[in-house]
Amino acid sequence: MEERNVKDSNDNTLSDGDSVLLIKSLKVKGGNVTLKQGTLIKKIKLTDNDEEVDCKVDGMSIVLKTEFLKKKS
Repeated sequence: MEERNVKDSNDNTLSDGDSVLLIKSLKVKGGNVTLKQGTLIKKIKLTDNDEEVDCKVDGMSIVLKTEFLKKKS
């Protein structure tokens, strides 16, 4: 299997199952929901696009851009 090179906003490598923090509040398209800065997101999944990750927040499945994420150490 080929090695993925998915990076967060601080250039840290992300992997399936990592926990990340939002570095900016984001409005969710198609919903009346805003994800607040500092929200902890657990168990991310990498996608085919190296600039996006799939995750669940408050029971919603959403795709987030890695530029708005910081790996939780």
